[in-house]
Amino acid sequence: MDGRGVHGWAGLVALTGATLAVAVACSAGAPAGGTATDRPPSGDSAGASRAQASAGAPSSAMASATAAGPASPYLARDGEPRVAVKVATCAVSGTALQLFTAQEGNLFAKYGFEVERVVLQPPAAAVTALVNNEVQFLYCAVDATVSGLGSGADAKLVAAPLAGLPYVMIARPDVRTFADLRGKAIGITRPGDLDDRLARLAIERHGLQPNEDVDLRPIGGSQPERYRALVSNIVQATAITPPLNAQAIKDGMGVLYDLGDLGMPFLSNAIQANGALVREQPGVVQRFVAAAGEAVYFTSRNPELAREALRRAMDLEDPDALEAAFQAYARKHANPRLRFPMEAVSASLEAARAAGSPITVRGPEEIATNQFADDLERTGFLQQLWGADLPSR
Repeated sequence: MDGRGVHGWAGLVALTGATLAVAVACSAGAPAGGTATDRPPSGDSAGASRAQASAGAPSSAMASATAAGPASPYLARDGEPRVAVKVATCAVSGTALQLFTAQEGNLFAKYGFEVERVVLQPPAAAVTALVNNEVQFLYCAVDATVSGLGSGADAKLVAAPLAGLPYVMIARPDVRTFADLRGKAIGITRPGDLDDRLARLAIERHGLQPNEDVDLRPIGGSQPERYRALVSNIVQATAITPPLNAQAIKDGMGVLYDLGDLGMPFLSNAIQANGALVREQPGVVQRFVAAAGEAVYFTSRNPELAREALRRAMDLEDPDALEAAFQAYARKHANPRLRFPMEAVSASLEAARAAGSPITVRGPEEIATNQFADDLERTGFLQQLWGADLPSR
């Protein structure tokens, strides 16, 4: 792989810890801490036209426009003014595919929102903005924010549009089995981080000892930086997420192990809300969760539109990379019911505690609730969307 390819990926693959923040315009300004904005075109007709053009047939592109039905309690009423909100991610990431696609198809307008997307980094700053009511929602990997939530931040996990572990261990061409890693190195961010924990579990699962048989070498930085270390043979394996795996395969690297096979309880991206908003304006939270629920369905049913949305958001032209991201985040790891597996929340809290975070909450129910996801099921909203394709709990 030449240097141009590696540097191109560095700008568009930051696939862990995507953060979403929604700020009601009347109560929040631009978040502090360095933001980038991407305001979607206004008006239903613009979004519908793009959806129809991208998805092929008009009826396919707007398949979910009528799926929720006029009886849905979450849709905006005729003449009701839209609430302007800001939606922030902590990186321009494939894990935000459902958000990008919902914007491309102008889904949020149905639920009474006018959305402006911003970028807010790092996750700790996003949690601070959430607690200070500078933003009302975050969309971020639980692993990235759980230390703040578990330390008493006035915020709550309210929906999980993605679930499961999307990481794969990729390795240099001469490493075909874990036994081939003996005496070699796996690149990690730093000890205690998620990729370090995954590497340790995978090594032990295959009968090897971390830092005895296989060196766990801290590289720091982002996935593209660790990938450059792999390409340069500084390390011989590392854990990455789609769509970077598509580039790795093109560069002759191999997928050594799907880390999802570890069976580790894990939540990818989750919608997180300001605590006061949950207590005092649960209807706003409920409506946004409903919009996110339809976005999961809409993205899975409109692959051409989803790939176009990702292409535009990430400035990503490689069709293999776009397809890898779609299969991972619209299909394999999509969570139609939006419910949190509480064992995954517990696992995140315990990992943060083991890493030295001052966790003060007594259990996962103090930082996560399924009340909003359960309401979508109680009203028949999810059944209307998915029909027989709605997975069982």
